[in-house]
Amino acid sequence: MREPTGDELVAMLAALANPLRLRIVAQLAGGRDYVSHLAREIGISRPLLHMHLQRLEAAGLVVGTLELSGDGKAMKYFDVADLDLHLSAPVIAEAVRTLTTKEIP
Repeated sequence: MREPTGDELVAMLAALANPLRLRIVAQLAGGRDYVSHLAREIGISRPLLHMHLQRLEAAGLVVGTLELSGDGKAMKYFDVADLDLHLSAPVIAEAVRTLTTKEIP
């Protein structure tokens, strides 16, 4: 697996800098889950969960797929993306070389 670019690393770290998003990733580490069940397990509303899942998905940390249930109901499932992130000074130094913005989010 390749090391993340600077922009990817910033997006990942910003997404993971929230306790609820960390809990979502931890819950999904046990296996994929659908939105309603995941919201109940974590104890938050579906709209709030959707907001956090969008941020995690945009950062490439989770992957969502829409599937049809046996009764024809559309269900959105999420799973943790193929993630193996190891931070070290050299990895960060290389990522900084690829940053496209100098702004702090």
